[in-house]
Amino acid sequence: MLLNGEETFSAITEALKEAKEYIHMEYYSIANDKTGNEIKDILIEKAEAGIRVNLIFDSVGSWNLGAKFVNSLKNAGVKVHSFLPVSFPRLRRELNFRNHRKIVVVDGVVGFMGGLNIGDMYVSGEPGMGFWRDTHIELKGPAVSCLDDIFRADWVFCDKAPLEYGEAPLPAPSGDSTVQIVASGPNKNWKPILHGYFSLIANARESVWLCTPYFVPGVPLMTALTVAAMSGIDVRVMIPHKTDHAIVYWASLSNIEELLRAGVKVYRYEKGFIHSKILIADGSVVSVGTANLDARSLEINFEVQAFIYDSAVAADFIAAYERDMEESSQFRLYKWRQRPLRQKILESAGRLWSSQL
Repeated sequence: MLLNGEETFSAITEALKEAKEYIHMEYYSIANDKTGNEIKDILIEKAEAGIRVNLIFDSVGSWNLGAKFVNSLKNAGVKVHSFLPVSFPRLRRELNFRNHRKIVVVDGVVGFMGGLNIGDMYVSGEPGMGFWRDTHIELKGPAVSCLDDIFRADWVFCDKAPLEYGEAPLPAPSGDSTVQIVASGPNKNWKPILHGYFSLIANARESVWLCTPYFVPGVPLMTALTVAAMSGIDVRVMIPHKTDHAIVYWASLSNIEELLRAGVKVYRYEKGFIHSKILIADGSVVSVGTANLDARSLEINFEVQAFIYDSAVAADFIAAYERDMEESSQFRLYKWRQRPLRQKILESAGRLWSSQL
């Protein structure tokens, strides 16, 4: 588990510097700032040293990256693709299938995935938002091959041809954790991450602790959460106090009263902006990755999520969740019902748009 930007980028840059054969990177958003350029410089150094470096970035999420940034990578020998390029991304950013994945694979041996994009804001926070709280994970063992497979499939989608070199040998197990890597997107017949969430919630017998920056879960997951709470399961939901998307924020708040009436404990993170996408079930299973609890993530975007079946790993995530609770306030039903009419109207407006979020 890697908490927040400093830990995450420190681990990723260290792994990139140790690359001996290849680097695969895939990100929704890469910023042309100090952090982004530090990563870029390592990729250039490795490519010039003969390491095979391949990068995919989402054309909308990284719309302001700039041709100079991209060309400097290409000129050094880095192979680069933008995912589903569109015209006028500022106008169309919410109306396209986007690649929201964050994947790093080094030599087929170590991999990274989670909620953090590449940029200074994920380390030092964003103006007006404060501290950026997020969660990433570092993987070793056979699960890394699953991440690599996802990257290679996305590369074929962008390049129309597979990478010229074969897959790395399947790594030996690195520990005792069972890890399931799940990819979802509009190219799937099913909604595997949504189904995974639903399964964990519906099969929980003791607890379901959830954290998401955007809580617009739709009827199936909302029903699963409220039924679990009414059945006596300890259901907790944590959302941000601040937001980077106003409509999503109000749509999220429109679900609070239903949760509270069902007995769900709902917390609002006060320290800054919490961007972690976490689900912990029965203290034994953890889901962590890129998928938010909204229709865009669960049905439209290309996402990747890890499901980790290990009580020891879950204990670390529980400890982090409990620390976040100390930085949060808890909603109370009687006070929530006293919120002003203006807020109720904004919530209703957000709810009207919830199917598009």
